[in-house]
Amino acid sequence: MKFRLTVLAVSTLLGTAVSLPSNLTSRIRARSLNRQSHPNFPTSGGHEGVQSGFRTANTAAIAYSNNWAGVVREQPPAGGPYTAVSATFTVPAATAIPGGPDLQAVSAWVGIDGDTYAGAILQTGVDFYVENGQTHHDAWFEWFPDYAYDFNLAVNTGDVIVAMVQSFSPSEGIAVIENMSTGQKATQTVKAPKPEATLAGQNADWIVEDFQSGDSIVPLADFGAITFTGCEAQAQNGEILGLNGGTMIELKQKGKVLTEVTVQGNETLTVKAKL
Repeated sequence: MKFRLTVLAVSTLLGTAVSLPSNLTSRIRARSLNRQSHPNFPTSGGHEGVQSGFRTANTAAIAYSNNWAGVVREQPPAGGPYTAVSATFTVPAATAIPGGPDLQAVSAWVGIDGDTYAGAILQTGVDFYVENGQTHHDAWFEWFPDYAYDFNLAVNTGDVIVAMVQSFSPSEGIAVIENMSTGQKATQTVKAPKPEATLAGQNADWIVEDFQSGDSIVPLADFGAITFTGCEAQAQNGEILGLNGGTMIELKQKGKVLTEVTVQGNETLTVKAKL
């Protein structure tokens, strides 16, 4: 298994980074007041009594979350903390749930930390919005507990997206989004927003999230199914790992499980909506 976005590749991307032009300033400011990912909020006792591992059948043990679905590697390997996470996914044709509010949304992203270590998350991904029957998308990066910020990158339904984050130190890293369908890519160097919000490298995440807007979680859109392929995590010593040994997490709200997560092999993960 070969890590698809090495440090050398990142250096190349930095040389051709897509910056955030001044005409996006107002949009970014508006976004920062509203959109934010959050650490995993376990439900039904969280991870207590739940076995680690990955599920290929509905009978396997799993963990539940109020806002996350996907797979998390919860313990760093012998090679040290996680320093990079990547995957590829196709932008789904999100639709509104009948009878729901005018605005519904969901997000797909990769990240470092945010599960067993909730003090910070370095992450990047794409939001899928359905508003008054219209669908739109935002590619973004975030170092929680700061808010998310938009990349200047066009994303449409059906586009194939490569997402990657890499930490250079506990307080600095990079987020990369590449749209393979258009040939565009964007990178952003990101720093810890405050001294106490440094990374521990305890978790590697491949997540579909019901993210937060303002003080509440957004109503969840019907995203059909999102498949992450090429799921890889890199340890500090360069060791490459996949999904094997990760913990399956299902999204559960108000007593109802809203997703079905399955893993195929060591690098492919599918999160299916059950709305």
